[in-house]
Amino acid sequence: MIDAHAHLTDAKLADDLDAVIARASAAGITRILTCGEDVASSERALELARRYPRLLRVAVGIHPHRASSCDDAAIGRLRELASDPLVVAIGEIGLDQSGRSESREAQEHALSAQLVLAGDVGLPVVLHMREASEGLRAALDGAASLRGQLHCYSDTPEAVLSWTARGLWLSFAGTVTFAGNGALREAAQLVPTDRILAETDAPYLAPEPRRGKRCEPAFVVDTVTRLAAVRGVTGEALAATIEENARALFGARWM
Repeated sequence: MIDAHAHLTDAKLADDLDAVIARASAAGITRILTCGEDVASSERALELARRYPRLLRVAVGIHPHRASSCDDAAIGRLRELASDPLVVAIGEIGLDQSGRSESREAQEHALSAQLVLAGDVGLPVVLHMREASEGLRAALDGAASLRGQLHCYSDTPEAVLSWTARGLWLSFAGTVTFAGNGALREAAQLVPTDRILAETDAPYLAPEPRRGKRCEPAFVVDTVTRLAAVRGVTGEALAATIEENARALFGARWM
């Protein structure tokens, strides 16, 4: 089983990170993608992956919450980091119009620059989208040879195929287990078998029955179990499918 999106460099995990990683391994997690949010966290993520090269892979990038830090020097440093074989994607990048992020102009600049970077280095992207579906679709339509992960899927069931048609794999976090999220479970039913992923977004969004606790990669087991029930398959079968899908998306570096 894998965790297709986490933030292991987050301060909420700092005090017992080795124990968090040990619990993930004990739960049967064989691969975790830990994602950067700016240059510094991307560097730390790669340092961490070098400590745990059998378990961790890295996405390097600048989150829309930190979009103003995306200048030429930052792009240059991300390009250097992307050459490391433990780096499998550019991310977490995207658009956030929830009102809790940076200006739309700064976000669009950062997204555009990093989509170009991903194309240049031949890596997929890891995308953040919050209340910005129309803007993100428009940005992706202008990108060449796009493939990537739309993490923590939150759009409607009707939008599922509009995202997969743009070369994206859809990743579901603990939110799909929440009692009030029936529409999200409906969306999870509609994702093509070869395009579904599962994640924790640790340390955030712990699934039921752990909701409200600090999330960690071992909890992806709960999300996969609920997704499997929604899709009418066994947990073991869905876990194997998700692992195959991650290999297809992230390529040889994932192995």
